[in-house]
This record gives sequence, structure tokens and C-alpha cells, in this order.
Amino acid sequence: METIQYQGLDCVALENASLSLLVTQSVGPRILSLRYKGGENLFAELPNVISERPDGKIFHFRGGHRLWHSPEAMPRTYALDDEPVEITTPAEGGLLVRQKADAETGIEKSLHISLVENQSRVVVRHTLTNRGLWPIECAPWAITQLRTGGVAILPQSREETNMLPNRSLAIWPYVDFASQQVTWGNHYLLIRAEMTGPFKVGFPNPRGWLAYWLDGTLFVKRAAFDASAAYYDFGSSSECYCNDKFIELETLSPIHRFEPGGSAEHVETWDVYEGVDYPADEDAAQAIADKLGLE
Repeated sequence: METIQYQGLDCVALENASLSLLVTQSVGPRILSLRYKGGENLFAELPNVISERPDGKIFHFRGGHRLWHSPEAMPRTYALDDEPVEITTPAEGGLLVRQKADAETGIEKSLHISLVENQSRVVVRHTLTNRGLWPIECAPWAITQLRTGGVAILPQSREETNMLPNRSLAIWPYVDFASQQVTWGNHYLLIRAEMTGPFKVGFPNPRGWLAYWLDGTLFVKRAAFDASAAYYDFGSSSECYCNDKFIELETLSPIHRFEPGGSAEHVETWDVYEGVDYPADEDAAQAIADKLGLE
């Protein structure tokens, strides 16, 4: 398997006619780059962004796409991923990226990444496996860090419920409701990635998709929603975090309890579209959704 250097790390490329991804072998599991038809990397590149754990160990964000486990807790969620990973090419195609089980949590992370032939579509299967001695309760949490300067489109429920509420939002303590970078719409939240401070919102997402517009290109990620299941963060299956360095589109699986040797899986599908108009307001966001067939 041929490797190339990117951001000082050994990487393996996965390509079709529309998309090119770089998956690092040096650390991870991480997808560091996603390019549409040879264009600029849509993902944030964050070689110097870190978080220090209470034990003094450093977690490196690096940018791109990663797999965590919810609920967020320090240091469990910030399990270090600075060691080389195994990358293989399974019979069904694509790349299988597997990290050794973390010594602190007993959780093994893996990504199976595949491209759909003749489409600008990626399928990422995220798996957490319990290699410890006791049952674990958590949820796979898929996080994509993207470059700032664009607009996130977060669709809200449109279910008709007569007199009953049809949506809820999880709001983090640092959110500024007066921020001019946020449009609190009736059917969409629009987050302009030009924040000076942190912002995060989560919500149950029966429509199953999130999107990010940047320089005429739209990145859409989809994940199934199970209305009968329990989710962390007040029932959030989708979340968006933004600060001055990056914006994250995040999806979460339902809460899983798995025995030693058991696994929890979470699948995302990514689509990339070009020539998409700027989502200046809710009407523009709806026009994009209608044009692309986003429910």
C-alpha cells in the first residue's frame, strides 16, 4: 500500500473521479483531507490545536474527521490517538482503519471508509469495540472539523404534532443567543463560521442530515435517526460546534450498552455538491434542500 506525506504524517489516498481522501497511518483513526475534483481541502487543518488533560497529557485535534464516544468527559473522551493505526483493504473495498484498544478505556476504534463509484459520495462506518473486561455504555460520536468562513445548515423537525411540541434544542452554557452569526429560523438554524467565541447546539434530527456551505461547495452528512431510541445530550442525534478556528458537524448513535467483545456501529454518508448558492437565509436554505432533494 503506497503512502504519501501530508502534514508531516504518512497517509493513504482513497480516490474516485470526484473525490480524494487522505487517511493517516501515523495516528488516528483520522481522515485528514477531503477534496472535491482536486480543489482545496474542505476539512480544517489544525496541527497546533490541542487540549490538555488533567493528567498533563495532550490531545491533538489535527482537524479532519475522527471518532469519539459520547457522553463527553475528561479524560475518557479525550483518549489519546497518537500511535500508528493499521490500514487494510477489505474484500468489500475501501479502507479499514483500526486503532489498538485504548489502555485506559478498553475501547477499540475503527473506521471503514468507502467511495461510491461514479458519485461524489463517501460512506464511513464507525465502530467501537469493547476489548475490556466489563460492559460499557456509550455512543459512537462522529465528528467532522471543517474550515471556517462558511455556513452550517441545521434542519429542524417539521413534524405535524397538533398541540404538542415537535422539536427540542440542547444548548451549551457558553452559547451567546445574541450572536449575529446565528439565524434561529423556523425550519433551519444557520451558523456562520465566523465566531470569536465558542458555540454549540444539539438536537434530535429526524430529517437525518446536516450541511456546510463553503465557497460554492456543499458538504452534506447523513446519519439515521431512531425516534424510539435514547440519545445523550438531551436526545441529540446531531450537533454543531464552532469557534474561531474550525466548525464541527457531529452525529451520534443511540446509547449502546455492549458486553466485552461486543461492538457498537454508526454509519455516516457524505455527499459533496458544487455550484451551490450561498445560504443567506432560511428561504435560501430551503431552496438548496429542494434542489438537492434533501428531505
